[in-house]
Order: sequence, then C-alpha cells, then structure tokens
Amino acid sequence: MKSRFLATVATVAFTAFAAISMPISAAELPGPVNPLWHDGKIKNYLPYMTWSEVEALLKKSDMVIIPVGAMEQHGLGGPIGTDYLNGTQRALLVAQQTDALVVPILNVGQSPYHLEFPGSIALSSETIQQVYFEAAQSLIKQGFRRFMFLNSHAGNDAITNFIVDRINQETPAVAVELGEAASLMRPAGGGAAASNEPRVFDRHGGFNESSASLYLTPGLYDQSVARPAKITYPPHLAALVPKLLAGDRAAELVFLHEALKSSATGKHTSTREMTDTGSWSTVDPKTATAEAGRKSTEVFVNSAVAFINHWKELRPNGQKP
Repeated sequence: MKSRFLATVATVAFTAFAAISMPISAAELPGPVNPLWHDGKIKNYLPYMTWSEVEALLKKSDMVIIPVGAMEQHGLGGPIGTDYLNGTQRALLVAQQTDALVVPILNVGQSPYHLEFPGSIALSSETIQQVYFEAAQSLIKQGFRRFMFLNSHAGNDAITNFIVDRINQETPAVAVELGEAASLMRPAGGGAAASNEPRVFDRHGGFNESSASLYLTPGLYDQSVARPAKITYPPHLAALVPKLLAGDRAAELVFLHEALKSSATGKHTSTREMTDTGSWSTVDPKTATAEAGRKSTEVFVNSAVAFINHWKELRPNGQKP
C-alpha cells in the first residue's frame, strides 16, 4: 500500500513538473522572440525568479538546494555538462514537491583527470569550496538557514563535505549533503527488487549515467554514436577489479582512491589513459534506457522529498537552532 501511494505521488508530481516547465511557444509571447529560447518558468528556480518571488518563498521556507556538478567529458554520446545538468534537474524535481529554493552556482567541478579530452574544464578544490561557501553566505544574510548540497559528481565528494562542514562550523546555518540525507529515507534495497545478476563495472558515462541523461535531458545524449569502451588499467589495479566485483569493499576503496587521477600524478589512471571513449564502464551504453533513468530518478526524488518533509517536522521553518 505504501509503495502504491508513493508511486501515485511520484506520478502526480512528475506530471505537474512537466506542466510547469513546458516550453513556451513563440506564438504565446508578444514581440520578437529569440529562436533558441525554449524554457518555461520553473517553480523555485532562482535564475528564473524575481527578488520579490524569492522574498515570498523565504516567508514559507528557509531551505536551499544547491547542485554541485562538473563540466567534463562523458564518453562519445554524453554531453559534457551531464553532471551539472542532471544534478540540477534532480534538484528541480525535488523542489516541485517542497518549498525549497534551487540555486545553481557553478557548472564546473574538480575534474583534472578528464582534461585530456577536449572540452573538459576543472577548477581547484580551494576555488570551488570558496565560491560555494561565499554564495551560501549571501543567502544566509538574507535569512536562509538550511542548505542541501546535491553533489552529482563523485570527484566533488570531499569538496562538498568540506563546504557542508564550513557552513555548519562557521555560520548560523545548517547544511547537509542531500544524496546522503535521501539515502536515510530509502527503503531497504534502494526500493529496487533484489537481483541475482552478477555485478558489473559501471561508473563514469556508463549505463546508469546514460540512462539518467536519456530521461532527465532528452535530446542531449546521442546514443547513436555510443559504443563499449576499451578499458585498460595498470596491472596492479587490473588485479583488483575481480575482487571489487566480488564485493570486496576494501579492494574497491583502494581501487577508487588510485583510479581516476590526473596524468600529472604519474598513476596512469586518467580517463584518457584508461579508456578510449571516455566512458569508464564495461556495459554497452547502447543498452541504456530512459525508463531505467526514470526509475532511479524517482527513487532519489521520493527519498529526498521524504527527508525534507521530515526535517520540517523536526524543525519547523523559522525555528532557530
């Protein structure tokens, strides 16, 4: 019964979001129209709001969702903005069901190991955290007190945690990482049925990310040019792959802390050194589906909304810590 209710809520919310963000027809607008413009106004999305709309929202909620993305290659078919775009779309889907302000700050993250592929951009961890922290300070001065950073690029994990800690240690506000918070509300097994399928290596630009892109940003992922990557590793890391696929978490920890590092480190684990396409996955990206992306997105959105609603119960808006 509970799962049926959540599915109904998700369907209604996603339908509502689609209606809110429907493209604007040129015939509906007076005067000349930029032929490239296609967006409709999206609820609770800071770039599209006036200051008076933000002021009105602040009277109802002191919550902010800040996506933390990256601008990096995602294989042959994936847009370079995948992490930023998908993270922002997830944040907006959550915001349609909650009174939370979505604030995009940077579309670049920490991605030095992708720089050998054209178009990838990286900033230092010091620069990234300082920009996010100062942006949060602006909103704190205006009265926002609860911040949820939605990290959508694994390379930003340590930076995001540091930003969260700085806000908690140095300001009157409280911050959490939304992915971690949402996981606390997720049913056992992540809401998915148990599978007897063997584990596969699928990380950057593989089945999961490609499926998410097909659902969240339809039209940007070019599946027609996607193909399986040829993966190579330094011998000592190649020996760890069967162990991590067998569930050895220590092997996985060691593997991930050495892999995907800048070529300047001499570890020979930058994406260009490990994969010919830029995708870091043994799964054929042509098998990715928008339906798989929808399912994973809905699990996250439902869990994130549940966390936010519970946080509101634990501390109503306007109540000082």
